[in-house]
Amino acid sequence: MAVTQPTRTPMTPGWVVVLLSLLLGVQPLATDLYLPALPSITAAFDAPMAKVQATLSALLLAFGAAQLVWGPVSDRLGRRPVLLAGLGAYTLASVGSALAGSVEQLIVWRIVQGAAMGAAVMGARAIVRDLYPPVEGARMMSKGLSGLGLFACLSGPLGGWLTEHAGWRAALAALAVFGAAALALVAWRFRETLPARNPRALQPAEMLRIWGRIVRHPTFWAWALLASATYGGLFTFLATSSFVFINVLGHSKTGYGLLMLSMSAVYIAGTFLCRWLIPRVGLRRTVAWAAGLSLGGGTLAGVLALAGLHTTWAIMGPFYLFILAHGVHQPCGQSGAVSPFPQAAGAASALAGFIMMVTAFLMGLWLGQRMSPGADTGVYPLTNGLWFWGALIALVAWTLVQRHGEVRNPPHGQPDHRAA
Repeated sequence: MAVTQPTRTPMTPGWVVVLLSLLLGVQPLATDLYLPALPSITAAFDAPMAKVQATLSALLLAFGAAQLVWGPVSDRLGRRPVLLAGLGAYTLASVGSALAGSVEQLIVWRIVQGAAMGAAVMGARAIVRDLYPPVEGARMMSKGLSGLGLFACLSGPLGGWLTEHAGWRAALAALAVFGAAALALVAWRFRETLPARNPRALQPAEMLRIWGRIVRHPTFWAWALLASATYGGLFTFLATSSFVFINVLGHSKTGYGLLMLSMSAVYIAGTFLCRWLIPRVGLRRTVAWAAGLSLGGGTLAGVLALAGLHTTWAIMGPFYLFILAHGVHQPCGQSGAVSPFPQAAGAASALAGFIMMVTAFLMGLWLGQRMSPGADTGVYPLTNGLWFWGALIALVAWTLVQRHGEVRNPPHGQPDHRAA
């Protein structure tokens, strides 16, 4: 197969981490920043809670589906044009969201925003595989996700403050500012990382061959399911926590934002724990140990709720265990799913991201029904959801990952023939 070698000027590792942080950061900003605004949006449009919840679920479904397009396009054209197009559309959609005149318009703009941010996050995962072998890639991904955590730390308090003092539209407009800044920095500093473009990547027969190769690989499924299960737990918290902490437990929007900040700080600690554990115990034992925290945190949240302890710290305490483990599972899962496919990293990244977002979308549909008006569910959708996802994470980490999760380090730029 003929390939065209792009001209590349290598980026320093420091710039790689900065750019990864920006590209990965578009996702928590698009979700966490506007979470404190959800009750205000519900009141402003006099809309059913399930419809307002759809502004989050639709964003994530579009985010997942669009990656299936962006991935092969990036394997064909390169990472840089896809990133520039995606960040440009993200900025435009952020402006449209802030100006939306109805909840239906907001949903449409959030769909566009989700599709656009798919280019950024898919690109980030593919870049890591372009530049690094699997184990080093997991450590580099954890550094990028530490940067994501910093953005998430700012998102909750900033979203709460903007919503309380300037209204929900200001919170959504802040995303346009970030999108424009990220676009400018990528245009200035990013250098193409794709080792060799695949001129057949967009041909239907070639796409089917690549997708088939990926879905038949057990290592892909082990790590993709781990990443999806841990993200399912995080999404459950994101989709329910503003209603639980503001409407049920009586926190202010700013107070809720501070809780989100504390969650993000623990998540960052988890990414540091990931980098500390990997060279000492290896990838599979790292996620096995972290799965114990996931299961423990989810179970504790569920048991305390059943015992009638419906308080802030009866939820946040166990969730800190869960989110600490999330900081371990995400970099390992995201890099592990892509690792067997150095010559199709865009497609593999896209499929892994799609599975994660379908998981979140389905959970969002269920939560929208459970938290509909008149359903006096209190804290249970949140606590029972964490319990379920904690158990599923442990099941995947202790079985599939231990059996199929070993990732070899082929010579850089060479294919892993197990993927063929």
